[in-house]
Amino acid sequence: MRHQTDIALTAVAPLIWGSTYYVTTEFLPVGYPITMAALRALPAGLLLLVLSRQLPRGHWWGRIFILGALNFTVFWTLLFVAAYRLPGGVAATVGAVQPLIVVFLSAFLLNTPVGLRSVGAALLGVIGVGCLVLGTAINLDTVGLIAGLGGALSMGAGTVLTRKWQPPVPLLTFTAWQLTAGGLLLVPLALIFEPALPALETNSLLGIGYLSVIGAALTYILWFRGLARIEPSAVSALGFLSPLSAVMIGWVMLGQNLTFVQIAGVCIVLLAVWLGQMGKRTGRSIVTIRKPA
Repeated sequence: MRHQTDIALTAVAPLIWGSTYYVTTEFLPVGYPITMAALRALPAGLLLLVLSRQLPRGHWWGRIFILGALNFTVFWTLLFVAAYRLPGGVAATVGAVQPLIVVFLSAFLLNTPVGLRSVGAALLGVIGVGCLVLGTAINLDTVGLIAGLGGALSMGAGTVLTRKWQPPVPLLTFTAWQLTAGGLLLVPLALIFEPALPALETNSLLGIGYLSVIGAALTYILWFRGLARIEPSAVSALGFLSPLSAVMIGWVMLGQNLTFVQIAGVCIVLLAVWLGQMGKRTGRSIVTIRKPA
């Protein structure tokens, strides 16, 4: 029962993240991916940092900035680039390779076996997400596709290293450190590579506030909690719920009709998530990768 509760709470995060595409296209100004990522990460991180009132010590400074860069600076920048440039949420299809990345990185960095069910769940999830967002005619953008793939690689590496590096501090503090570090790295990038942000309308402020407080501070506390209690490959499989949520929000909020292929994709994604959670407990190992001595 405790394991199921951990899975349910962790699943809340990707379900909320699915709203990012809707909020980005409907509420945020176009053309400021790095700035939007900074405004999402830094306020949330500082808020949690004020609550935790604790800073890293010693070697944790370096590790926290590496995690912040992977989980937020690189990932969120590329996520916003993909969201701006890929109509129809195609970024979710490219990002669906993340569970496969996590499976093999976990084997190398954590010495965990590559389970047959975990690989099968990841591949099945890619197919399901492909059905979800490619069920209608779309135009592919090369830069957006590269951004989506790079974001998946960054988030996959951050997911595994977050499990590998667990500081002896409360979860709130660990989350605050990463969000703040990621936000601090984003600020100079935004100042260098993007024009000054114009005066924001009320809708934009509400969208940024939602992505920062709900889509960052709350969800990443739940996500990192799950990473501390559940195998990274199983947690990563829950990420398939994000594009599923995005499609459902488009259907409800924007009146986008679901095709038969997309409905089939919903079923496949749910099956992949279930298989991913079963993989660690019942799946067979197909190989174990050992790090060189």
